[in-house]
Amino acid sequence: MAKQLNMLPAGQVIATALHTEVQRSYLEYAMSVIVGRALPDVRDGLKPVHRRILYAMHELGLTPDRPYRKCARVVGDVLGKYHPHGDQSVYDALVRLVQDFSTRYPLLGGHGNFGSVDNDPPAAMRYTETRLAAIGHEAMLSEIGDATVDFIGNFDNSQQEPIVLPAQLPFLVLNGSSGIAVGMATNIPPHNVSEVIDGLVALIDQPDLPDDDLFALIPAPDFPTGGEIIGTAGIREAYTTGRGSITMRGIASFEEIAAGRGRHRRTAIIITELPYQVNKAAWIEKIAELVNHGKIEGISDIRDESDRDGMRVVIELRREASPQRVLNQLYKQTPLQSNFGAIMLALVDGQPRQLPLRELLQQFLSFRETTLTRQYQYELDQAESRSHLVEGLLGALSNLDAVIDILRNAPDGSTAKGLMQEQFGFSDRQSDAILSMPLRRLTGLERQNLQTEADELNQRMQELRKLLGDRRELLKSLKKDFRALKRKFGDDRRTRIQAEAIEIEAIEPEHSEPEVPVILEFTKGGYVRRRTPKQKQVEGNEDDPIVQVQSATTHQECWF
Repeated sequence: MAKQLNMLPAGQVIATALHTEVQRSYLEYAMSVIVGRALPDVRDGLKPVHRRILYAMHELGLTPDRPYRKCARVVGDVLGKYHPHGDQSVYDALVRLVQDFSTRYPLLGGHGNFGSVDNDPPAAMRYTETRLAAIGHEAMLSEIGDATVDFIGNFDNSQQEPIVLPAQLPFLVLNGSSGIAVGMATNIPPHNVSEVIDGLVALIDQPDLPDDDLFALIPAPDFPTGGEIIGTAGIREAYTTGRGSITMRGIASFEEIAAGRGRHRRTAIIITELPYQVNKAAWIEKIAELVNHGKIEGISDIRDESDRDGMRVVIELRREASPQRVLNQLYKQTPLQSNFGAIMLALVDGQPRQLPLRELLQQFLSFRETTLTRQYQYELDQAESRSHLVEGLLGALSNLDAVIDILRNAPDGSTAKGLMQEQFGFSDRQSDAILSMPLRRLTGLERQNLQTEADELNQRMQELRKLLGDRRELLKSLKKDFRALKRKFGDDRRTRIQAEAIEIEAIEPEHSEPEVPVILEFTKGGYVRRRTPKQKQVEGNEDDPIVQVQSATTHQECWF
């Protein structure tokens, strides 16, 4: 038997307890998931994959005024440069940034099939196209650069990527976020941009603003699918502690509709909005299943009349049914009423922290103030550098004859440069600019343009020094930027707020003959068809469905 080789020299084997090694390795893995995958940054409200998608699209020049580009191209750039993980996970993250029913303020614009509220899958990335949305380009990427945020090397140090994007709005609060890490999770609800900006301005004016005044400006989340919020206790708990349960309901109303030829009018429940993240097709299937098992009584028909103009689900009731009682059953037994478990957890300085609403906004204001300071300092440095060169050019034009004489008699450029520095006190950069100045700058018009530029630079430098030297002026400029963004991107609230549940007034249907029992059939194509016991049972006609169900069984019967 061959002797085993000893690959390690003496003294290189380190004895380690198994439980210690497992604990250390698991903690490293957990922190990697928390920081690098699952939790958003409190500053720009983005996870690393979303940040890399937006920055890759910025580098590709996919601004709102440019044509759409294939999503496959964007995903390829993200994978090859910044995010070496699965292409489907990157595409799923991109799709969510496009969907207006998932994101309150979509950061990307899309062209093609990006899914629906019925949980239909989006088309493959080779078919869909995307570009930056106006709010994503202007409020997230317009100020990006080395001057405003720090950059680090990517996974192989071949590219530079930003640590954080210079967001001008708190997108963590506006669009919310959800993610499951190791041992912790986040679930932040979206909000209305106009209300959030009003809250930010109020906190700038009064940092110790009472909670009641802040919550009056930002009363509740604003979900992209609308609906209504029942009760304010859960909202206040979430805003003050960073964790709470918010009760959501769909928007329902009662209508009297024509039941069909030869039949009298009857009452129907009309659903026009669903709670956030509720799958409409699965919800309809859930109602049909409950009716089949006799857990909900009084429903005779379900029709999905939704179209591109909006959602409309018609739940037709039997004549003897109580509309309010049926609606209460829908609230209790289906996702028409559901709870949003708010967990306002985000990364602060690389550490996960559960934050109340006030601290979320204050963290963003601190970041925005730092970003503006860096940007204004960079602008000041650039303006001073340019002003220095313009002053040198104007000085040369004021002493044009002497400068020309030096240039005519100097044996070479270095000698001419030294003579100008000695005679007129020009710096190296000014002398180089004078030597490279074209002859057209000697005209009177060019001289006037240089003087105008010098005046504008001096005025801008005074403004920047004032902003950097006086924090009140900086905050005044910040409020001005917020109000400009509010005018451009502000919109009305979609989600209604009810302090307590309010019953909808029922419509009494007309009286007529007793109803004939109806059988609900699920066809092979996944459709629902009604028939009476006297009608002959036939195979399902998928060309004329009453309502489509996501995954119905081949044949089931239900008596109404």
